[in-house]
Amino acid sequence: MLLFNSGHNSLIAHDEGLYASRARLMFDSGNWIAPWEKAHHKTPGPYWLIASFYKLFGISDTSARLPSMIAGIFSFWLVYEIGKIMLGKKLAWLATAILSVEFLWLQYCRLSSPDVPMIFLVLLAIWSLIKTELHPKYRYFWSFIAGLSLGLGFLIRSFMIFLPIIALLPYLIWEHRRHRHLTNPILYLGFFVGLIPTCVWLWFSWLHYGNQSFEELFKFVMRLGSEAQDNNGPLFYVWNIPLKAFPWAFFGLLGLFLTLHRPIPRYHLILVGFPLVLFVELSIFTTRLPHYSLCLYPFIAWFASVGLNWLGNIYQIAIPPQLPLQKNKKNILTLFARKNLPRNLSYGFGGLGVLLVIASIGVLSWGDSDIRKYAIIGLAMGLGWLILPVVWISRYHFGKKFLTARYWIAGWLIPCWLALATMGSMGLLSDYNPVLRTFLQQSAIASIIQTHPIYFVEIDAKTKVLLNFYFSTRPQPVVSISQLPALSYVFIYTDQSYKLSRPYRIIGTEKEYQLIQILP
Repeated sequence: MLLFNSGHNSLIAHDEGLYASRARLMFDSGNWIAPWEKAHHKTPGPYWLIASFYKLFGISDTSARLPSMIAGIFSFWLVYEIGKIMLGKKLAWLATAILSVEFLWLQYCRLSSPDVPMIFLVLLAIWSLIKTELHPKYRYFWSFIAGLSLGLGFLIRSFMIFLPIIALLPYLIWEHRRHRHLTNPILYLGFFVGLIPTCVWLWFSWLHYGNQSFEELFKFVMRLGSEAQDNNGPLFYVWNIPLKAFPWAFFGLLGLFLTLHRPIPRYHLILVGFPLVLFVELSIFTTRLPHYSLCLYPFIAWFASVGLNWLGNIYQIAIPPQLPLQKNKKNILTLFARKNLPRNLSYGFGGLGVLLVIASIGVLSWGDSDIRKYAIIGLAMGLGWLILPVVWISRYHFGKKFLTARYWIAGWLIPCWLALATMGSMGLLSDYNPVLRTFLQQSAIASIIQTHPIYFVEIDAKTKVLLNFYFSTRPQPVVSISQLPALSYVFIYTDQSYKLSRPYRIIGTEKEYQLIQILP
């Protein structure tokens, strides 16, 4: 799933372009400590990671995304290992499969951002804490790894790492009598060793910028904690998570209810306490953005595996009710009985699949080209949802007993897999700015932007961020074309050309973008 793409990559602004361009500034300048004009407001871990991959594989969109992709792969492995201990092998495998088809998670595994690397470190810390309990003989080794992971988390994500650390406190405090983590000095030693790279960076940054180095770090987190983004209220995650993790968030709620009803021995405060505390923290934190909730997605996968497995067990033993034709109160109650849940869900999502197929065919027949690509995704998912009623009807109306719960559960995974695979193969998960990519790949333009300084006039912030990454020298803003010497190269929007008062020649055009050269 991570490798599915259209063969093309282009960065998305804003955040991904910022991380990739800042890492390029470090790499090009050779200054990995203080390449900025003023003190920076974030710790340099993600920039160091991306710049290291530039050094290994060259500067490209793919190189910028490799750290997240690798961290995502190791995160899948940790979700399986942790799930195997808490829930058993079967549910651990199912949780890993579910996580791989959660839209927002897969998307951020393919973006050059620090979110997935930080979550990998959090999962590694949780796994290490559990291993400390399981293997007392290696207690100090695993405690050191747990502390080291959380310390390195500060290098990757600055003060944001303290949100998952606080979410671990219910487990660390209330289960302390059993595991004694909080009185283990090796855990703290690992944490402070993990902080060493950040401390070294802060020291050299302080030598360059003075106290501003510390002030910018604190100002940034205080600003995030006091300013709401996009008017997202306290209930933002209540609707955003179910939307971005559809349909797994609903299975996750079922799994959470089942887990609360039958607590997991020893690890209940990790499996349940951690996500609930983190959810409250994120909701209270005034800056609410979808990717801030990514640390909850492995837990959604674990809970969804519990819920889906429970429904699968009902499917396995369910007997289709023989309802008489007349409607009465008893029949209506029977319709919503527990044994009918798999049947009703199968028919319900099968009906949704039919609607998606019909709507997609209509759009493909009469819609314009920009909408048709989304219709293809709808068609893939719609056809996938039809698996559920087909499996149910085949088993319970045609006696195909080989269609066990595994086939029914696969009927939930396949539609999401097909939809995401279609999105990836069409470039919707990797090629976010195809027009700009096509423009910059023109041979006449590619040779110029690699060898000459480029100027721009009235370019929006997001496009500027992308140009900072794709141009070998950072483009310079100017207020007016009249300020530039003859033979200068200028990047403009196509609709700006009528404003130009000086003679120029067009080097290349692609829809909304132009590169021009000012003539004498």
